[in-house]
Amino acid sequence: MRSPVRGAIQFAAFVAATAALLASCTAAPAAGHPAAAGTPARHTAAAASASPAAASARPAAPPVTLAGYYAQKLRWQACAKGFQCARLLVPFDYSRPGWRRFSLPVIRLPATDPAQRTGSLVINPGGPGGSGVSYALEARSVISAAVRARFDVVGFDPRGVGGSEPAVHCLDGPQLDTYFETDDIPADPAQLATVVSESKLFADGCERDSGSLLPYVGTPDAARDMDVLRAALGDRKLTYLGKSYGTYLGTWYAQLFPSHVRALVLDGAIDPDASAFSMNIVQAEGFEVALRSFAADCMTRADCPIGHGADATAGIARLQALITKATSQPLVNNLGNGQPANGALLLNGVVAALYSKGYWPTLRSALQAAFAGDGTLLVELGDLLYERGPGGRYTNLADANMAVDCLDRPWPRGLAAWRSAAAAAAAAAPQFGEAIMWGSLPCAYWPVSSPAGPAIRAAGAPPILVVGNKRDPATPYRWAVALAGDLASGVLLGWNGDGHTAYMMGSSCVDGIVNRYLLSLAVPLSGIVCPAS
Repeated sequence: MRSPVRGAIQFAAFVAATAALLASCTAAPAAGHPAAAGTPARHTAAAASASPAAASARPAAPPVTLAGYYAQKLRWQACAKGFQCARLLVPFDYSRPGWRRFSLPVIRLPATDPAQRTGSLVINPGGPGGSGVSYALEARSVISAAVRARFDVVGFDPRGVGGSEPAVHCLDGPQLDTYFETDDIPADPAQLATVVSESKLFADGCERDSGSLLPYVGTPDAARDMDVLRAALGDRKLTYLGKSYGTYLGTWYAQLFPSHVRALVLDGAIDPDASAFSMNIVQAEGFEVALRSFAADCMTRADCPIGHGADATAGIARLQALITKATSQPLVNNLGNGQPANGALLLNGVVAALYSKGYWPTLRSALQAAFAGDGTLLVELGDLLYERGPGGRYTNLADANMAVDCLDRPWPRGLAAWRSAAAAAAAAAPQFGEAIMWGSLPCAYWPVSSPAGPAIRAAGAPPILVVGNKRDPATPYRWAVALAGDLASGVLLGWNGDGHTAYMMGSSCVDGIVNRYLLSLAVPLSGIVCPAS
Protein backbone atom coordinates (compact mmCIF):
# COMPACT_ATOMS: atom_id res chain seq x y z
CA MET A 1 0.00 0.00 0.00
CA ARG A 2 1.59 3.25 -1.15
CA SER A 3 1.91 6.28 1.11
CA PRO A 4 2.00 10.04 0.56
CA VAL A 5 5.28 10.03 -1.31
CA ARG A 6 7.00 7.54 -3.56
CA GLY A 7 7.73 4.43 -1.55
CA ALA A 8 6.76 5.45 1.99
CA ILE A 9 4.96 2.36 3.14
CA GLN A 10 3.16 0.56 5.93
CA PHE A 11 6.31 -0.71 7.54
CA ALA A 12 6.59 -1.25 11.29
CA ALA A 13 10.20 -2.44 11.17
CA PHE A 14 11.39 1.05 10.23
CA VAL A 15 9.92 2.40 13.47
CA ALA A 16 11.26 -0.46 15.57
CA ALA A 17 14.84 -0.58 14.39
CA THR A 18 16.22 2.98 14.27
CA ALA A 19 16.85 3.75 17.94
CA ALA A 20 20.58 4.24 17.35
CA LEU A 21 19.93 6.75 14.60
CA LEU A 22 17.44 8.60 16.77
CA ALA A 23 19.99 8.86 19.55
CA SER A 24 22.60 10.28 17.20
CA CYS A 25 20.12 12.63 15.56
CA THR A 26 18.77 14.10 18.77
CA ALA A 27 22.32 14.59 20.02
CA ALA A 28 23.40 16.21 16.75
CA PRO A 29 24.28 19.89 16.42
CA ALA A 30 21.50 22.25 15.44
CA ALA A 31 22.92 22.36 11.93
CA GLY A 32 21.17 19.13 11.56
CA HIS A 33 22.74 15.89 10.68
CA PRO A 34 23.51 12.85 12.75
CA ALA A 35 26.93 11.71 13.76
CA ALA A 36 26.74 8.66 11.50
CA ALA A 37 25.86 9.36 7.88
CA GLY A 38 22.75 7.69 6.61
CA THR A 39 23.19 3.98 6.39
CA PRO A 40 20.04 1.89 6.91
CA ALA A 41 22.07 -0.59 8.91
CA ARG A 42 19.13 -1.94 10.83
CA HIS A 43 18.09 -3.93 7.77
CA THR A 44 21.08 -4.40 5.52
CA ALA A 45 23.72 -5.23 8.10
CA ALA A 46 21.43 -7.26 10.33
CA ALA A 47 20.10 -9.29 7.46
CA ALA A 48 23.58 -9.90 6.13
CA SER A 49 24.73 -11.22 9.49
CA ALA A 50 21.94 -13.79 9.48
CA SER A 51 21.86 -14.75 5.83
CA PRO A 52 25.01 -16.89 5.41
CA ALA A 53 23.88 -19.48 7.94
CA ALA A 54 20.34 -19.26 6.66
CA ALA A 55 21.55 -19.94 3.13
CA SER A 56 23.40 -23.09 4.18
CA ALA A 57 20.54 -24.52 6.25
CA ARG A 58 18.52 -25.68 3.27
CA PRO A 59 16.03 -28.55 3.07
CA ALA A 60 17.68 -31.80 1.97
CA ALA A 61 15.58 -32.30 -1.18
CA PRO A 62 12.93 -30.17 -2.90
CA PRO A 63 9.34 -31.36 -2.41
CA VAL A 64 7.22 -32.08 -5.47
CA THR A 65 3.80 -32.49 -3.80
CA LEU A 66 1.83 -30.28 -1.46
CA ALA A 67 2.11 -32.97 1.22
CA GLY A 68 5.85 -32.93 0.73
CA TYR A 69 6.02 -29.20 1.38
CA TYR A 70 4.00 -29.63 4.55
CA ALA A 71 6.27 -32.44 5.71
CA GLN A 72 9.44 -30.30 5.61
CA LYS A 73 11.71 -30.25 8.63
CA LEU A 74 13.60 -27.03 9.13
CA ARG A 75 17.35 -27.51 9.50
CA TRP A 76 18.23 -24.89 12.08
CA GLN A 77 21.75 -23.49 12.38
CA ALA A 78 23.11 -20.84 14.73
CA CYS A 79 23.44 -17.54 12.88
CA ALA A 80 23.41 -14.27 14.88
CA LYS A 81 23.18 -13.16 18.52
CA GLY A 82 21.39 -16.25 19.81
CA PHE A 83 19.23 -16.68 16.71
CA GLN A 84 18.87 -19.76 14.55
CA CYS A 85 18.37 -19.74 10.77
CA ALA A 86 16.95 -22.11 8.19
CA ARG A 87 15.24 -22.04 4.81
CA LEU A 88 11.75 -23.11 3.80
CA LEU A 89 10.64 -24.22 0.33
CA VAL A 90 7.22 -23.21 -0.97
CA PRO A 91 5.68 -23.68 -4.43
CA PHE A 92 5.35 -20.81 -6.88
CA ASP A 93 1.86 -22.01 -7.73
CA TYR A 94 -0.08 -24.03 -5.16
CA SER A 95 -2.12 -25.62 -7.95
CA ARG A 96 1.16 -26.92 -9.48
CA PRO A 97 3.38 -27.84 -6.51
CA GLY A 98 5.82 -29.80 -8.66
CA TRP A 99 6.70 -26.74 -10.75
CA ARG A 100 9.00 -23.91 -9.61
CA ARG A 101 9.55 -22.99 -5.98
CA PHE A 102 10.65 -20.16 -3.70
CA SER A 103 13.29 -20.69 -1.02
CA LEU A 104 12.48 -18.43 1.95
CA PRO A 105 14.84 -17.49 4.79
CA VAL A 106 13.47 -18.18 8.27
CA ILE A 107 14.93 -17.03 11.58
CA ARG A 108 13.95 -17.70 15.19
CA LEU A 109 14.89 -16.57 18.67
CA PRO A 110 14.20 -19.53 20.97
CA ALA A 111 11.93 -19.05 23.98
CA THR A 112 13.86 -17.90 27.02
CA ASP A 113 11.97 -20.28 29.33
CA PRO A 114 11.95 -23.64 27.49
CA ALA A 115 10.13 -25.35 30.35
CA GLN A 116 7.14 -23.06 29.83
CA ARG A 117 7.34 -22.93 26.03
CA THR A 118 3.93 -22.65 24.33
CA GLY A 119 5.02 -22.66 20.68
CA SER A 120 6.11 -20.21 17.99
CA LEU A 121 5.09 -16.58 17.49
CA VAL A 122 5.42 -15.70 13.82
CA ILE A 123 5.85 -11.97 13.22
CA ASN A 124 5.74 -9.75 10.12
CA PRO A 125 6.47 -5.99 9.85
CA GLY A 126 4.41 -5.19 6.77
CA GLY A 127 5.40 -3.13 3.79
CA PRO A 128 4.49 -5.00 1.70
CA GLY A 129 8.09 -5.87 1.02
CA GLY A 130 9.46 -5.64 4.56
CA SER A 131 11.93 -8.31 5.64
CA GLY A 132 10.53 -10.52 8.36
CA VAL A 133 14.06 -11.76 9.06
CA SER A 134 15.31 -8.24 9.76
CA TYR A 135 12.25 -7.55 11.90
CA ALA A 136 12.72 -10.72 13.95
CA LEU A 137 16.30 -9.67 14.64
CA GLU A 138 14.70 -6.82 16.64
CA ALA A 139 12.65 -9.31 18.69
CA ARG A 140 14.14 -8.25 22.01
CA SER A 141 12.73 -4.73 21.55
CA VAL A 142 9.50 -5.39 19.62
CA ILE A 143 8.19 -8.38 21.64
CA SER A 144 7.71 -8.25 25.41
CA ALA A 145 9.93 -10.34 27.67
CA ALA A 146 6.89 -12.21 29.00
CA VAL A 147 5.92 -13.36 25.50
CA ARG A 148 9.52 -14.17 24.53
CA ALA A 149 9.78 -16.40 27.59
CA ARG A 150 7.11 -18.73 26.25
CA PHE A 151 7.34 -18.37 22.49
CA ASP A 152 10.05 -18.82 19.91
CA VAL A 153 9.91 -15.57 17.92
CA VAL A 154 9.99 -16.46 14.21
CA GLY A 155 10.37 -14.22 11.17
CA PHE A 156 10.53 -15.04 7.49
CA ASP A 157 10.99 -13.10 4.29
CA PRO A 158 7.82 -13.49 2.20
CA ARG A 159 8.06 -14.75 -1.37
CA GLY A 160 9.90 -12.27 -3.57
CA VAL A 161 11.08 -10.21 -0.59
CA GLY A 162 14.57 -9.67 0.84
CA GLY A 163 16.43 -12.98 1.06
CA SER A 164 13.78 -14.89 -0.86
CA GLU A 165 15.22 -16.87 -3.75
CA PRO A 166 14.21 -15.69 -6.27
CA ALA A 167 13.42 -12.10 -5.25
CA VAL A 168 11.72 -9.28 -7.12
CA HIS A 169 14.00 -6.75 -8.83
CA CYS A 170 12.85 -3.83 -10.98
CA LEU A 171 15.13 -0.78 -10.92
CA ASP A 172 18.80 -0.24 -10.11
CA GLY A 173 20.05 2.34 -7.63
CA PRO A 174 20.36 5.32 -9.99
CA GLN A 175 16.93 4.56 -11.46
CA LEU A 176 15.38 4.41 -8.00
CA ASP A 177 17.10 7.68 -7.09
CA THR A 178 15.46 9.35 -10.08
CA TYR A 179 12.13 7.72 -9.25
CA PHE A 180 12.14 8.96 -5.65
CA GLU A 181 13.34 12.43 -6.65
CA THR A 182 10.40 12.90 -9.05
CA ASP A 183 7.78 15.41 -7.90
CA ASP A 184 4.47 13.58 -7.43
CA ILE A 185 2.43 16.80 -7.48
CA PRO A 186 2.52 17.70 -11.17
CA ALA A 187 1.68 21.35 -11.84
CA ASP A 188 1.47 21.16 -15.63
CA PRO A 189 1.26 18.60 -18.46
CA ALA A 190 5.04 18.38 -18.79
CA GLN A 191 5.45 17.45 -15.10
CA LEU A 192 2.64 14.91 -15.36
CA ALA A 193 4.37 13.42 -18.39
CA THR A 194 7.47 12.88 -16.22
CA VAL A 195 5.40 11.13 -13.55
CA VAL A 196 3.85 8.91 -16.22
CA SER A 197 7.25 8.16 -17.76
CA GLU A 198 8.78 7.20 -14.40
CA SER A 199 5.77 5.03 -13.55
CA LYS A 200 6.00 3.19 -16.87
CA LEU A 201 9.74 2.73 -16.35
CA PHE A 202 9.08 1.09 -13.00
CA ALA A 203 6.46 -1.28 -14.41
CA ASP A 204 8.61 -2.10 -17.44
CA GLY A 205 11.64 -2.77 -15.24
CA CYS A 206 9.68 -5.21 -13.12
CA GLU A 207 8.43 -7.03 -16.20
CA ARG A 208 11.94 -7.17 -17.66
CA ASP A 209 13.76 -8.36 -14.54
CA SER A 210 11.06 -10.23 -12.60
CA GLY A 211 8.25 -10.94 -15.04
CA SER A 212 7.97 -14.64 -14.24
CA LEU A 213 7.62 -13.89 -10.51
CA LEU A 214 5.01 -11.16 -10.66
CA PRO A 215 1.85 -13.35 -10.78
CA TYR A 216 3.01 -15.26 -7.69
CA VAL A 217 4.03 -12.67 -5.09
CA GLY A 218 0.58 -11.70 -3.81
CA THR A 219 -0.49 -11.80 -0.18
CA PRO A 220 -2.89 -14.78 -0.50
CA ASP A 221 0.00 -16.98 -1.62
CA ALA A 222 2.21 -15.58 1.15
CA ALA A 223 -0.53 -16.61 3.61
CA ARG A 224 -0.41 -20.14 2.18
CA ASP A 225 3.34 -20.10 2.71
CA MET A 226 2.77 -19.16 6.34
CA ASP A 227 0.70 -22.28 6.83
CA VAL A 228 3.51 -24.40 5.40
CA LEU A 229 5.82 -22.60 7.85
CA ARG A 230 3.45 -23.33 10.73
CA ALA A 231 3.61 -27.04 9.92
CA ALA A 232 7.40 -26.96 9.54
CA LEU A 233 7.68 -25.31 12.96
CA GLY A 234 5.68 -28.16 14.47
CA ASP A 235 2.81 -25.96 15.64
CA ARG A 236 -0.70 -27.34 15.42
CA LYS A 237 -2.11 -23.82 15.22
CA LEU A 238 -0.64 -20.44 14.33
CA THR A 239 0.14 -17.66 16.79
CA TYR A 240 0.90 -14.49 14.84
CA LEU A 241 1.67 -10.80 15.26
CA GLY A 242 1.27 -8.84 12.04
CA LYS A 243 1.97 -5.13 12.01
CA SER A 244 0.98 -2.64 9.35
CA TYR A 245 0.60 -4.43 5.99
CA GLY A 246 1.36 -7.61 7.94
CA THR A 247 -2.24 -7.35 9.16
CA TYR A 248 -3.39 -8.03 5.61
CA LEU A 249 -1.22 -11.16 5.58
CA GLY A 250 -2.78 -12.29 8.86
CA THR A 251 -6.28 -11.50 7.61
CA TRP A 252 -5.75 -13.64 4.53
CA TYR A 253 -4.38 -16.44 6.71
CA ALA A 254 -7.54 -16.39 8.82
CA GLN A 255 -9.66 -16.40 5.67
CA LEU A 256 -7.86 -19.40 4.16
CA PHE A 257 -7.10 -21.38 7.34
CA PRO A 258 -9.58 -20.36 10.07
CA SER A 259 -9.30 -23.68 11.87
CA HIS A 260 -5.51 -23.32 12.06
CA VAL A 261 -5.64 -20.06 14.04
CA ARG A 262 -4.63 -20.03 17.70
CA ALA A 263 -4.24 -16.25 18.15
CA LEU A 264 -3.78 -13.40 15.67
CA VAL A 265 -2.82 -9.84 16.63
CA LEU A 266 -3.35 -7.46 13.71
CA ASP A 267 -1.76 -4.15 14.72
CA GLY A 268 -2.04 -1.14 12.39
CA ALA A 269 -4.80 -2.69 10.34
CA ILE A 270 -5.55 -2.66 6.63
CA ASP A 271 -9.20 -2.62 5.55
CA PRO A 272 -9.43 -5.50 3.05
CA ASP A 273 -12.75 -4.29 1.63
CA ALA A 274 -11.53 -0.82 0.61
CA SER A 275 -10.78 -0.03 -3.04
CA ALA A 276 -7.28 0.97 -4.11
CA PHE A 277 -8.15 4.63 -4.67
CA SER A 278 -10.10 4.96 -1.43
CA MET A 279 -7.20 3.40 0.50
CA ASN A 280 -4.85 6.01 -0.94
CA ILE A 281 -7.14 8.84 0.13
CA VAL A 282 -7.69 7.50 3.64
CA GLN A 283 -3.97 6.97 4.13
CA ALA A 284 -3.22 10.49 2.94
CA GLU A 285 -5.72 11.76 5.50
CA GLY A 286 -3.89 9.73 8.14
CA PHE A 287 -0.64 11.51 7.41
CA GLU A 288 -2.47 14.84 7.52
CA VAL A 289 -3.67 14.00 11.04
CA ALA A 290 -0.17 12.97 12.10
CA LEU A 291 1.39 16.13 10.65
CA ARG A 292 -1.14 18.32 12.44
CA SER A 293 -0.42 16.51 15.71
CA PHE A 294 3.31 17.10 15.25
CA ALA A 295 2.78 20.76 14.33
CA ALA A 296 0.52 21.43 17.32
CA ASP A 297 3.11 19.93 19.66
CA CYS A 298 6.03 21.69 17.96
CA MET A 299 4.46 25.12 18.18
CA THR A 300 4.30 24.90 21.97
CA ARG A 301 8.11 24.60 22.13
CA ALA A 302 10.73 27.31 22.08
CA ASP A 303 12.84 25.49 19.45
CA CYS A 304 9.99 24.94 16.98
CA PRO A 305 11.17 25.93 13.48
CA ILE A 306 7.67 26.31 12.00
CA GLY A 307 6.48 28.99 14.42
CA HIS A 308 4.80 29.38 17.80
CA GLY A 309 1.25 29.62 19.10
CA ALA A 310 -1.93 27.62 18.71
CA ASP A 311 -2.41 27.82 14.93
CA ALA A 312 -1.05 24.50 13.60
CA THR A 313 -2.40 25.42 10.16
CA ALA A 314 0.02 28.35 9.96
CA GLY A 315 2.94 26.13 10.93
CA ILE A 316 2.02 23.55 8.30
CA ALA A 317 1.75 26.32 5.69
CA ARG A 318 5.31 27.44 6.51
CA LEU A 319 6.54 23.85 6.15
CA GLN A 320 4.70 23.46 2.85
CA ALA A 321 6.25 26.69 1.54
CA LEU A 322 9.71 25.31 2.35
CA ILE A 323 9.02 22.09 0.45
CA THR A 324 7.47 23.92 -2.50
CA LYS A 325 10.45 26.26 -2.82
CA ALA A 326 12.90 23.34 -2.63
CA THR A 327 11.17 21.75 -5.61
CA SER A 328 12.71 24.40 -7.86
CA GLN A 329 15.62 25.45 -5.60
CA PRO A 330 17.01 22.38 -3.78
CA LEU A 331 18.68 22.83 -0.42
CA VAL A 332 22.21 21.74 0.44
CA ASN A 333 22.79 18.01 0.93
CA ASN A 334 26.06 17.37 2.77
CA LEU A 335 25.86 13.59 2.42
CA GLY A 336 27.79 13.85 -0.84
CA ASN A 337 25.72 11.09 -2.41
CA GLY A 338 24.42 12.97 -5.43
CA GLN A 339 20.85 13.28 -4.19
CA PRO A 340 19.26 16.73 -4.50
CA ALA A 341 17.60 17.99 -1.33
CA ASN A 342 14.55 18.89 -3.41
CA GLY A 343 10.90 19.04 -2.41
CA ALA A 344 10.24 15.37 -3.08
CA LEU A 345 13.12 14.14 -0.89
CA LEU A 346 12.40 16.68 1.85
CA LEU A 347 8.81 15.45 1.98
CA ASN A 348 10.10 11.88 2.16
CA GLY A 349 12.04 12.81 5.29
CA VAL A 350 9.02 14.48 6.89
CA VAL A 351 6.92 11.41 6.21
CA ALA A 352 9.58 9.14 7.71
CA ALA A 353 9.62 11.17 10.91
CA LEU A 354 5.84 10.95 11.28
CA TYR A 355 6.02 7.19 11.76
CA SER A 356 6.93 7.59 15.43
CA LYS A 357 6.48 10.29 18.05
CA GLY A 358 10.04 9.48 19.08
CA TYR A 359 11.16 11.06 15.81
CA TRP A 360 9.57 14.43 16.56
CA PRO A 361 12.71 15.95 18.17
CA THR A 362 14.69 14.74 15.15
CA LEU A 363 12.16 16.30 12.80
CA ARG A 364 12.37 19.62 14.64
CA SER A 365 16.18 19.56 14.26
CA ALA A 366 15.90 18.58 10.62
CA LEU A 367 13.44 21.38 9.86
CA GLN A 368 15.54 23.91 11.75
CA ALA A 369 18.47 22.97 9.52
CA ALA A 370 16.28 23.00 6.41
CA PHE A 371 15.02 26.52 7.06
CA ALA A 372 18.71 27.49 7.30
CA GLY A 373 19.29 25.94 3.87
CA ASP A 374 20.54 22.45 4.86
CA GLY A 375 18.31 19.54 3.86
CA THR A 376 20.80 16.80 4.75
CA LEU A 377 18.98 15.26 7.69
CA LEU A 378 15.61 15.17 5.94
CA VAL A 379 17.19 13.41 2.95
CA GLU A 380 18.88 10.97 5.30
CA LEU A 381 15.63 10.14 7.08
CA GLY A 382 13.97 9.38 3.75
CA ASP A 383 16.89 7.17 2.71
CA LEU A 384 16.54 5.16 5.90
CA LEU A 385 12.87 4.57 5.30
CA TYR A 386 13.47 3.37 1.74
CA GLU A 387 16.58 1.34 2.67
CA ARG A 388 19.03 3.23 0.52
CA GLY A 389 22.49 2.19 1.60
CA PRO A 390 26.06 3.39 0.99
CA GLY A 391 26.88 4.08 -2.61
CA GLY A 392 23.21 4.40 -3.54
CA ARG A 393 22.38 0.71 -3.27
CA TYR A 394 18.86 -0.22 -2.17
CA THR A 395 17.42 -3.39 -0.75
CA ASN A 396 14.50 -4.76 -2.78
CA LEU A 397 11.94 -3.19 -0.43
CA ALA A 398 10.69 -0.66 -3.00
CA ASP A 399 10.57 -3.24 -5.80
CA ALA A 400 8.74 -5.86 -3.74
CA ASN A 401 6.43 -3.23 -2.28
CA MET A 402 5.25 -2.21 -5.71
CA ALA A 403 4.99 -5.77 -7.00
CA VAL A 404 2.78 -6.93 -4.13
CA ASP A 405 0.74 -3.74 -3.95
CA CYS A 406 -0.10 -3.77 -7.65
CA LEU A 407 -1.10 -7.44 -7.51
CA ASP A 408 -3.11 -7.46 -4.29
CA ARG A 409 -6.02 -5.34 -5.56
CA PRO A 410 -7.34 -4.06 -8.89
CA TRP A 411 -6.13 -0.65 -10.10
CA PRO A 412 -7.75 1.42 -12.88
CA ARG A 413 -5.79 1.59 -16.14
CA GLY A 414 -6.98 4.83 -17.78
CA LEU A 415 -5.11 8.05 -16.96
CA ALA A 416 -8.37 10.01 -16.79
CA ALA A 417 -9.48 7.96 -13.77
CA TRP A 418 -6.18 8.78 -12.06
CA ARG A 419 -6.55 12.49 -12.74
CA SER A 420 -9.97 12.46 -11.16
CA ALA A 421 -8.75 10.43 -8.19
CA ALA A 422 -5.77 12.77 -7.68
CA ALA A 423 -8.09 15.78 -7.61
CA ALA A 424 -10.34 14.08 -5.06
CA ALA A 425 -7.35 13.13 -2.94
CA ALA A 426 -5.98 16.69 -3.03
CA ALA A 427 -9.33 18.00 -1.81
CA ALA A 428 -9.51 15.44 1.01
CA ALA A 429 -5.86 15.72 2.10
CA PRO A 430 -4.21 18.92 0.81
CA GLN A 431 -0.66 18.15 1.97
CA PHE A 432 -0.37 14.54 0.87
CA GLY A 433 -3.40 13.46 -1.15
CA GLU A 434 -2.27 14.18 -4.69
CA ALA A 435 1.23 12.83 -4.09
CA ILE A 436 0.03 9.53 -2.69
CA MET A 437 -2.32 9.01 -5.61
CA TRP A 438 0.26 9.67 -8.32
CA GLY A 439 2.78 7.62 -6.33
CA SER A 440 0.73 4.51 -7.10
CA LEU A 441 0.63 5.15 -10.86
CA PRO A 442 2.98 2.26 -11.82
CA CYS A 443 0.05 -0.03 -11.00
CA ALA A 444 -1.83 1.46 -13.98
CA TYR A 445 0.83 -0.03 -16.26
CA TRP A 446 1.46 -3.24 -14.36
CA PRO A 447 2.03 -6.29 -16.58
CA VAL A 448 -0.11 -8.58 -14.39
CA SER A 449 -3.78 -7.85 -13.79
CA SER A 450 -5.40 -8.38 -10.42
CA PRO A 451 -9.01 -9.57 -10.16
CA ALA A 452 -11.20 -8.44 -7.30
CA GLY A 453 -10.88 -10.74 -4.32
CA PRO A 454 -13.58 -12.18 -2.08
CA ALA A 455 -15.06 -10.42 0.91
CA ILE A 456 -12.84 -11.48 3.80
CA ARG A 457 -14.71 -12.61 6.90
CA ALA A 458 -12.57 -15.47 8.30
CA ALA A 459 -15.68 -17.36 9.40
CA GLY A 460 -14.86 -20.10 11.87
CA ALA A 461 -11.72 -18.49 13.29
CA PRO A 462 -11.42 -17.87 17.04
CA PRO A 463 -11.36 -14.26 18.31
CA ILE A 464 -8.87 -12.12 16.39
CA LEU A 465 -7.44 -9.02 18.10
CA VAL A 466 -7.37 -5.95 15.84
CA VAL A 467 -5.32 -3.03 17.20
CA GLY A 468 -5.45 0.57 15.99
CA ASN A 469 -3.74 3.83 16.91
CA LYS A 470 -5.95 6.92 16.86
CA ARG A 471 -3.33 9.06 15.06
CA ASP A 472 -1.54 6.40 13.06
CA PRO A 473 -0.27 8.06 9.85
CA ALA A 474 0.23 4.99 7.65
CA THR A 475 -2.71 2.84 8.77
CA PRO A 476 -5.47 5.16 10.03
CA TYR A 477 -7.63 4.07 12.93
CA ARG A 478 -10.74 3.81 10.78
CA TRP A 479 -9.17 0.81 9.05
CA ALA A 480 -8.87 -1.00 12.38
CA VAL A 481 -12.52 -0.26 13.07
CA ALA A 482 -13.45 -1.53 9.61
CA LEU A 483 -11.37 -4.72 9.85
CA ALA A 484 -12.70 -5.59 13.30
CA GLY A 485 -16.20 -5.20 11.87
CA ASP A 486 -15.39 -7.20 8.72
CA LEU A 487 -14.08 -10.24 10.59
CA ALA A 488 -16.65 -12.64 11.95
CA SER A 489 -14.69 -12.80 15.23
CA GLY A 490 -12.91 -9.43 15.22
CA VAL A 491 -12.18 -7.70 18.54
CA LEU A 492 -11.13 -4.03 18.43
CA LEU A 493 -8.47 -2.48 20.69
CA GLY A 494 -7.62 1.21 20.29
CA TRP A 495 -4.88 3.49 21.56
CA ASN A 496 -5.12 7.28 21.83
CA GLY A 497 -1.56 7.69 20.65
CA ASP A 498 0.74 9.03 17.95
CA GLY A 499 2.88 7.12 15.48
CA HIS A 500 2.60 3.92 13.51
CA THR A 501 1.12 0.82 15.25
CA ALA A 502 0.55 0.41 18.97
CA TYR A 503 2.02 -2.75 20.53
CA MET A 504 5.37 -2.11 22.25
CA MET A 505 5.18 1.55 21.25
CA GLY A 506 4.87 2.99 24.76
CA SER A 507 1.41 2.03 26.03
CA SER A 508 1.45 -0.33 29.01
CA CYS A 509 -2.31 -0.67 28.55
CA VAL A 510 -1.99 -1.94 24.96
CA ASP A 511 0.99 -4.14 25.81
CA GLY A 512 -0.77 -5.76 28.74
CA ILE A 513 -3.91 -6.59 26.77
CA VAL A 514 -1.95 -7.98 23.81
CA ASN A 515 0.33 -10.01 26.08
CA ARG A 516 -2.59 -11.59 27.94
CA TYR A 517 -4.25 -12.48 24.64
CA LEU A 518 -1.09 -14.08 23.24
CA LEU A 519 -0.16 -15.91 26.43
CA SER A 520 -3.52 -17.12 27.73
CA LEU A 521 -6.01 -16.28 24.95
CA ALA A 522 -7.73 -13.72 27.21
CA VAL A 523 -10.03 -11.75 24.92
CA PRO A 524 -10.75 -8.12 25.92
CA LEU A 525 -14.06 -6.36 25.43
CA SER A 526 -14.22 -5.02 21.91
CA GLY A 527 -13.90 -1.24 21.60
CA ILE A 528 -11.56 -0.53 24.53
CA VAL A 529 -9.39 2.53 23.85
CA CYS A 530 -6.19 2.77 25.89
CA PRO A 531 -5.30 6.31 27.01
CA ALA A 532 -2.36 8.32 25.72
CA SER A 533 0.85 7.46 27.50
